[in-house]
Amino acid sequence: MTVDARVVIVGSGPGGATFAEAVTRFGWDCIILEKGRNHLIELEPPYAPKTVFSNDEIKFVHRHVLGPDPLLEPRTYRRDGGDGDRLLVGDVNNLPSTVGGGGVHADGKLPRFREEDFRLRSSYGPVEGAAVEDWPISYDDLEPYYAEVERSIGVAGDHTANPFASWRSGPYPMPPGPDMYGATLSTAAAERLGLHPYPAPTGANSVPYDGRPACNNCGFCGLYGCPIHAKGDPVAMLGRALRTGRCQLRPECVATEILLDRRGRRATGVRYLDAELNSHVVTAEYVVLACGAFETPRLLLHNGLANSSGLVGRHLMYHVQTLTVGGFHFRLHGHRGRSVTHLHDDHLVPDREARRAAREAGLPWIRGGIVEHGAAAGPVLEAKNYPPGPAHNPSMHRSDLRDRLWVFTMQGEDLPQPTNRVDLDPAVRDVWGRPAGRVTYRPHRHEVVASAHVAPILEQVMLEAGAEWSFSTTSPPLGPITELDRQNPLGLAPSSKHVMGTCRMGDDPATSVVDPQGRFHDIENLLCADSSVFVSSTGYGPTLTLAALALRAACLLTGNPLPRTNRPVG
Repeated sequence: MTVDARVVIVGSGPGGATFAEAVTRFGWDCIILEKGRNHLIELEPPYAPKTVFSNDEIKFVHRHVLGPDPLLEPRTYRRDGGDGDRLLVGDVNNLPSTVGGGGVHADGKLPRFREEDFRLRSSYGPVEGAAVEDWPISYDDLEPYYAEVERSIGVAGDHTANPFASWRSGPYPMPPGPDMYGATLSTAAAERLGLHPYPAPTGANSVPYDGRPACNNCGFCGLYGCPIHAKGDPVAMLGRALRTGRCQLRPECVATEILLDRRGRRATGVRYLDAELNSHVVTAEYVVLACGAFETPRLLLHNGLANSSGLVGRHLMYHVQTLTVGGFHFRLHGHRGRSVTHLHDDHLVPDREARRAAREAGLPWIRGGIVEHGAAAGPVLEAKNYPPGPAHNPSMHRSDLRDRLWVFTMQGEDLPQPTNRVDLDPAVRDVWGRPAGRVTYRPHRHEVVASAHVAPILEQVMLEAGAEWSFSTTSPPLGPITELDRQNPLGLAPSSKHVMGTCRMGDDPATSVVDPQGRFHDIENLLCADSSVFVSSTGYGPTLTLAALALRAACLLTGNPLPRTNRPVG
């Protein structure tokens, strides 16, 4: 049978871009279908990065330039069935729908998972009400792919700085960039209180790398496309794939159907709509879904595919965010830097006090997550929080709600639960007439206890750093719904952009959706290359791990596995 390409990839974010770079490097051709528009890279030689990004809070935050527009592509949310069909409609953890996907808007923190993150059940034991399991692969299996992806993206960091990090075969390809001023205060305070902050491994160049300039620390990283393309993920991988001549990238192409052979055991291609709503079919030997942990299960459920286990869409995980805010009497200049320049991991490694908090709550253990040392929001959001009138301009000038705020964000580990899921809303439709994806999600008691344990520690650090006051809140709210919540129901959904676990990986088709190589158990030539396959969320950002898994899946598919690396001696 003649096919259009050896591989068709649905989605051009970090997973799809990494997969495309790998297969084209090994001589395979591929077609990438991307639902969103292309603001990232020219599609003709020499495939230069586009120059349309800017430091524009209105454009990126309020006008959805990276998509999706929640009015055209709504998602729905409820905590459980007691909320009825839905509690709210609109922006529910929307990630960019654009060439480059979520990698375009991210501030680029790229930590690795640790060894014990792949064997959570073996390391800590089960938790009642949660589906805590070990991954079917180990850190050692993934280490060479971590290293290769770090080189491919270009990660800046100090491999000696984090005492909790697992072993690695070599240093980061670039040194860390300059520290944010606020981070110099909060990291020193954290160290005085016995914590271990370190420079965040970041996918933004600290020096010229791979033909792209060093970051100029303009302050518009998180939620923005980089105007100078100092961020390497995923423009670097897409550029290399296109330059092989073996990759086609088709933006504004919405995948609607995964086509199967008569037996229903092999995918033959993908049907999609172009920007004019004309229907097309692209055929391929292999189909790779890299739509993200929300859109991948939604597409499968819409097609009624790969769900013999009943687990497609289930075990949805975010990161429960504990947000600790500190107010200072002096300016912190948080508008300069790379959004986050420092992290600490201490709350992911249970100490005596964490173990005691777990026992008192009747839990076997608790783990928090990485803590990001960062600044507050942009000036437009700040302006919206001051009342109109004569005091508005003086308030903006003083900037109590931006330039004098510092924020810790703990990306708390979210335990997988089969009741937390993505499915299809029975009534809400998107602009193409397809059922909207619906989130049903309520945090486990583990997350509630872990957040309550860590928040006072972070407040103490903030006060030690010089804050006049400090308080903590969470996303999503962990207590009962208040009247204020009802007035602003969008705040009820998790604000985390880390979405994981809806097509979990495993050896047993009865308890998992894909195998350890990323192949769907039900359809032998259908693969997944995004964070849907995660077995646990850990407390680390998912991007580097999902890219490493995508690289591993591509290398195994093409018969080019990377050799195992040896642990350093000593």
